[in-house]
Amino acid sequence: MAGRRIGYRTRDRVVVPLIVLPHAARLQGLRLLVFAAWVHRTFSPSSGRRPYDGAVAAAPPASDAALEPPADGATWTGLSARPLPVVDASQWVVDPSCGGVVVFTGTARDHSVGRDGVTRLEYEAYEEQVVPRLDAIAAAARARWPDIGKIVLLHRVGEVPLTEAAVVVAVSAPHRDAAFEAARFGIDTLKATVPIWKREDWSEGTSWGREAQHIVPVEPVSADRAPADGSAAADGP
Repeated sequence: MAGRRIGYRTRDRVVVPLIVLPHAARLQGLRLLVFAAWVHRTFSPSSGRRPYDGAVAAAPPASDAALEPPADGATWTGLSARPLPVVDASQWVVDPSCGGVVVFTGTARDHSVGRDGVTRLEYEAYEEQVVPRLDAIAAAARARWPDIGKIVLLHRVGEVPLTEAAVVVAVSAPHRDAAFEAARFGIDTLKATVPIWKREDWSEGTSWGREAQHIVPVEPVSADRAPADGSAAADGP
């Protein structure tokens, strides 16, 4: 077992323990232990394919409709089994008051830690908790960088073919520093706090991804504790 720090580093450091286990069965048992108390359900570690028993099946399935931007507001969050609207998100996040726009797209790749020849990825989620947590990440980002314009946090569930987007995080801000930092905070915090798991088909078998971490709450940060990024004094984007 090994631990290392991940997350966004500011004066208010976010430290999330990363647990890497050599066997899928142990990883499955860890997820059960961490997550069972939160959802108040009885889980079975003997489940062959899911890291929990019944939580996903009991929740409403992800909408099969394509994600669309909100009619009003400046935050777009969502979960879908359809391909993510990367181009729409990149266009929607642009704001007249913002000179900096950063778009991060996480795409399915053909390898992972210690695994070559990955041919298929599948994501499962405790779906009724995903969007509330994405909203909480957006709120935490706005507390740290109050001048943020728009925020996009979208994730896909189900099978994600290689090279297609599994996650999109986009931020606009008046200056580039805040846009870059808020986007990095968004993806790192999403990875640590949103209950979504990745399953891989690879050259030697099928199992859940090794890049596992404890699912932790999103920690709100008040505006008066937001890190100084110097963007207010910048002349350009």
